[in-house]
Amino acid sequence: MDAFERAWSLFVEGVQHFEAGRFAPAEQCFRASLQRLPGRASTRINLAATCLALGRPAEALAELEAVLDAEPQHLDAWCHRAAALAALGRDAEAVACADRVLATEPGHAQACYLRATALERLRRFDEARPAFERLLALEPRHVEARFRLGQILQRQGKPAEALACLDRVIAAAPAHAGAWSQRGSLLKELGRSAEAAAAYERAIALGADPDLHRFYLAALQGRHDAPAAPRQYVQALFDDYADGFDRHLVEVLGYRAHRELVSPLADLQPAGFEAALDLGCGTGLCGPLLRPMARRLEGVDLSQPMLDRAAALGVYDRLHCADLVEHLGRGGQTHDLLLAADVFIYVGALEGVFSGAMRVLRAGGLFCFSVEQAADAQDVLLNPQMRYAHSLPYLRRLAAHHGLQLLQAAQRPIRQDRAHAVPGLFVYLRRA
Repeated sequence: MDAFERAWSLFVEGVQHFEAGRFAPAEQCFRASLQRLPGRASTRINLAATCLALGRPAEALAELEAVLDAEPQHLDAWCHRAAALAALGRDAEAVACADRVLATEPGHAQACYLRATALERLRRFDEARPAFERLLALEPRHVEARFRLGQILQRQGKPAEALACLDRVIAAAPAHAGAWSQRGSLLKELGRSAEAAAAYERAIALGADPDLHRFYLAALQGRHDAPAAPRQYVQALFDDYADGFDRHLVEVLGYRAHRELVSPLADLQPAGFEAALDLGCGTGLCGPLLRPMARRLEGVDLSQPMLDRAAALGVYDRLHCADLVEHLGRGGQTHDLLLAADVFIYVGALEGVFSGAMRVLRAGGLFCFSVEQAADAQDVLLNPQMRYAHSLPYLRRLAAHHGLQLLQAAQRPIRQDRAHAVPGLFVYLRRA
């Protein structure tokens, strides 16, 4: 057998392994084929696809760029390059690659899909939606594209259209756990609580994250013994929310808790603070308000995209990406001001927060925070909006248990929710 025949035989064997999901032997075959017939474009592209499947996109990209150096018009290489760039988080470049393919071959379904998903990750939803619709015109049975389209429609405030989209996904793929989960979210939004609960239960049965979906169910049921919000839920919520957070919170929801919480501090501590810690600092709404009264200002938040926005303000001396309870529990740096503006609505029970606060709060220091207010008979309540509310008697007991003096607890609205004021508590405690 000559070199060409052996290279071809190894190539075919590699394709068979790849199609069967045996990626390691597929890689071996493609590399052995290239040793006998170096530079063959189709072999290098298949090797790149295998490297992608093995989670090595940088190696895949190197192979594809070698192909394109030799054959700049190779559409298959451009399409795989889009996939490699997307895997590396370079979505804008991935869109450009997919556009290059589609300019020559408008009906290239894989390029359509790569372009649509990259636009979605870039949060360019107004472009992603027609991109998915274009793909579905080519491939009406593309389940994942229709699922993602449903998510975008919900995000764009079109719940009825989104629900119809997800129902088509479920009709085509009844075991699609993500579609059942998203359907539950839509039904909750539409006020169809019983159907939403059934959808969440179905998602759990199909393998969706049980802790996350039990949290969703607890919120639907307004349980007093609700579990803590799963960390991945809170982190994903705010990672996704980072770009438009300030505008939506302040302009749309009428949020003013940060200003109202900070306002009394000058009277409570006229000399200012040596070291302040902004708990759940987010994009830094409180930072500019605290900076003039704190000689050192730090922040902690679970979301790195939020912290990136806070860092750009230039008002924090240090920012920590961490769960606030874990950060407090580690101790270390002490502070004479701990502040949490509308943060505990994502925490639930606050025993761990108070215990951690006592590790880092100096004698005479202030611990102040805002919460949504629950009825006095309920310590902690998880509402259908998946936010926790806390009662004043519960907060009084926690303060007394930890030796904190209650200076004041003002009852004022925190924000607007569907044109209704959300009742809140602004609480100020001092360590003896």
